[in-house]
Formats: sequence, C-alpha cells, structure tokens
Amino acid sequence: MAQAQPRREDDPLQAQGDSPQLLGQGQDLQQPEQPAIRYGHVFAVTGDLAGQPIAPRDAAAMRSAEDSVPGVQAPEGAGGGFSAATAMETAAAYNEAVGAVRPGQTSDAAAAQGIIVTQTAEPGGRVVTEFVAGQVVGQYSVADPPPAAEEDATKITIGEALEATARAGGGRPVDRADAEAIRAAEMRAHGADVAMPGGLGDQARAAARANAQATREGDKVKIGDVLSDATAKLAGDKAAATEDATRVVQAETFNDAEAHARAGGVGAAVATAARLNEDNNLGDA
Repeated sequence: MAQAQPRREDDPLQAQGDSPQLLGQGQDLQQPEQPAIRYGHVFAVTGDLAGQPIAPRDAAAMRSAEDSVPGVQAPEGAGGGFSAATAMETAAAYNEAVGAVRPGQTSDAAAAQGIIVTQTAEPGGRVVTEFVAGQVVGQYSVADPPPAAEEDATKITIGEALEATARAGGGRPVDRADAEAIRAAEMRAHGADVAMPGGLGDQARAAARANAQATREGDKVKIGDVLSDATAKLAGDKAAATEDATRVVQAETFNDAEAHARAGGVGAAVATAARLNEDNNLGDA
C-alpha cells in the first residue's frame, strides 16, 4: 500500500520559508526605539533627574550659564576645566535625532529647579560648580591669570617713538609710506597680525588718501595730527626692539616712491628707540 505523502503545510522547513513572504505582503516590522541618553548616563546624579533625557533647552540653559562665568571654556592647560554644556549639547542633539526629545524641549527637573553655575573664590583662583535641578554636574578650579609683567620704565616704547616722530616732523603731510609704517608699528606695539580697526594705522591710511586728493597744502593732514598722543591712542604698547624696527622700516621702504626709509620718519624713530633700548640692555649686563 502506498504511503501518504506529507502535505505542503505540514512541512516545518517550508512553513519557515513562507513566513518572510507573508510579512513582505504588507505587514510592517516595528524597529525598536532608540534609547535616550539620560542624565544618569553622563553625570553622577540620582533620583528623578538621573532617569530624565537630556533635553535641548537644558543644554542651551547650561551654555548660557557657563558663558556668564569667565574661564569656563578655557582648556585645562590654560587653567580651565570640564564644560557640562558641551556634554549636554552632544547628548541633546543625539536625543533629538532619535526622537527621544522634541526640539526646544526642557526636562521636567530642570524646568522645575533650574540650571545654574556658581563660582567661589579660593587662593589663586576660583572654584566653578555647575548644577542641574540642584545636583552637581561639574566642578573644577579656574586659576587666576598671572600678573602682567611690568615694562622697564627706562625703555622707549613704540608709542613713544611715534610721538617722537610727531615732534620731529609733525608738520609734514602724511603719505602712503608714512601710513604703512605707522600701521606696521601699531601691529608690533600690541602684538597682533592685523591692525586695530579705526586705530592709528587706519587713521594714517585715511589721511594719506585724503592728502593724495588735496589741492592745497594747508588742507593736508600732517604727521603730528595722527601721531600726537600716540601712546594713548594705541590699544597696547611695548618697548621697541630690533625686530619691531625691521618690520616698520620694511613697510616704509616698500611703500616709498624711491624705496628708502625717510630720515626723521617713523622707521627711523622706531629704529633709534630699539638701538637705545639694546644699548641699555648691554649697559645693565
């Protein structure tokens, strides 16, 4: 007698093979929800706060609080420390991306109890403490900046050299070579790679442009008009050194019609100041 063949639906392997096909005919597989980054994952906090997702408005509030306290964003090498706002911003951005929080959402604990940053003075600096809902999420020390070194009162500064130029040749109209030399001197005086907007360099350039278009000698802007009280007009000042003089003379020479530094000009004044300062150093040795 012939044995009955197993029916198709009774074959377990075939049944397993049919399942994906049935799911593919309109049934949706739900993806598991991405877990949120909660306060307890990032900070040593407890209670309700530990279980709440870090929200965008929480991070923004901490950033605003940190910005109100000098030194918070400084790297550790400069005396700063850990920034809770940075960690919160990263976590909040992730939570928003996975749909765990809404844009602009605030956590319940932060909304109820607030986010603050305090600072307490200690010898040599301050202790900065950051709170979310009354719990500490960051604490570190910020060192006070070292006192600025005092300039040797016997040294001639770049500002004083510019004032000497005003006294020696203050009645001469400003030209392009003067303007670029003044601009270079200003940058060397306050140790920057760019001139101060609206500073002596910009004033000198404006004077040189106006003088190039002036038809009467009496209408021209003079060196003394720009460089009188130069030390007060500079954003910073320093004792003139050989490298400072070199940069100023180069700027003046490059922009001079005859490609030379003017006797009694800005370059000569800074060079003289640098030479006297160097002689003073040798005398002190």
